[in-house]
Amino acid sequence: MFLAVVFVFVSGVFAAEARYSADWTSLDARPLPAWYDEAKLGIFVHWGVFSVPGFGSEWFWWHWQGQTPPDPNCVNYMSKNYPPGFSYPEFAPQFQAQFFDPGQWADIFKASGAKYVVLTSKHHEGFTTWGSPFSWNWNSVDTGPHRDLVGDLGEAVRNRSLHYGLYNSLYEWFHPLYLIDKKNSFKTQEFVVNKLLPEMYNMVVRYKPEVIWSDGDWEAPDTYWNSTAFLAWLYNDSPVKDTVVTNDRWGNGCACKHGGYYNCEDKYTPGQLPKHKWEKCTSVDTYSWGYRRNMKLNELMDLPFIIKDLVQTVAMGGNYLLNVGPTADGTIPPVFEERLRGVGAWLQINGEAIYASKPWRVQYENSTLPIWFTSKDSIVYAIVTTMPPKSIVQMSAPKTSLKTKVTLLGNPKPLAWSPLLPDGGLTVLLPELPETPGKAWTLKLEGVQ
Repeated sequence: MFLAVVFVFVSGVFAAEARYSADWTSLDARPLPAWYDEAKLGIFVHWGVFSVPGFGSEWFWWHWQGQTPPDPNCVNYMSKNYPPGFSYPEFAPQFQAQFFDPGQWADIFKASGAKYVVLTSKHHEGFTTWGSPFSWNWNSVDTGPHRDLVGDLGEAVRNRSLHYGLYNSLYEWFHPLYLIDKKNSFKTQEFVVNKLLPEMYNMVVRYKPEVIWSDGDWEAPDTYWNSTAFLAWLYNDSPVKDTVVTNDRWGNGCACKHGGYYNCEDKYTPGQLPKHKWEKCTSVDTYSWGYRRNMKLNELMDLPFIIKDLVQTVAMGGNYLLNVGPTADGTIPPVFEERLRGVGAWLQINGEAIYASKPWRVQYENSTLPIWFTSKDSIVYAIVTTMPPKSIVQMSAPKTSLKTKVTLLGNPKPLAWSPLLPDGGLTVLLPELPETPGKAWTLKLEGVQ
């Protein structure tokens, strides 16, 4: 229950080096590495054996053979398309990733304007997308692609100056050791000691991820997962101890309470400005994180919606982690690529209001139009997320001065403005707004409070 301080002799002076103990009081006191808050946008990639059936969601195996009763849609899908007795592990050889080009993926992610990428190293099915020595014949090197997908994508992503992170599910639906511990009400830790922790240590040392996106924690407490011991090692002695960030899924009850940044829940949107750094993870496909063969266009988020969601998240102090699900053959569906490149095109003009920004004293107003605010030093950015019906925008929150200057990002010419009220607000005369697929424009306000 303490934060140890070790003094290290460096270049003739003593420097204090914090060491964290294996308890939440100490671990939660660790400052979040600055790169993460400044990044604002990341890309999430859900890819695994579940991409082969490509039906329902990445939870296909559980919906088919885990839950009681099984999902009839999954049962019917299998009975119509596969022979009797076909088992889920038989999908693995069909997960071939024959068209996987990590450089092409990384180019798309770079073009999206994202600053970090998080790949599934292992989902709840237990299949690892790298050659885990603790997952014999149930990994992408021993079967399927016969390839280190985690390593190949990591190299390509880092070559484009993006941060690289890994999603890891703590639990595995059908692992025999996990099922033994579960039967014992998690009083034993056979799975954690012999499978989970050795694999996680190996993964961190080998790939040096700067994000550990933990999941699958909810069936057992953090004491079962040995989460605090792992995080203490991660923060004190791992090769990424100074740069790694973690989320809050480390045991039942930890969400929105313990860890690095908070996810709270999938697609979390707070009603007011949180006091702790957080991230919204969401998916272009609103029905699934993994690839679905039968997805429809009206089930996908369109670009204007994604931009509004990104803007709202950043204005409320969050990061935005946008998910795509590649196919089993290793391609990113063009409709996903189109969304990602559209986000990047919008950020090319408006990124100044997003990257490294901070929440302003007012996050949102909707007196005449929906407007979200961000700030950077003394500058305030007002992001209008609907096409104004007139050639003016009125805002009540900013307080103007004689030094107030208003410009439109992408257009350096100062805009005419006038006070809205004696004690604050302003009316801005807009130029002809440029066509943008994101349907959002940013006013840069200097000399306001």
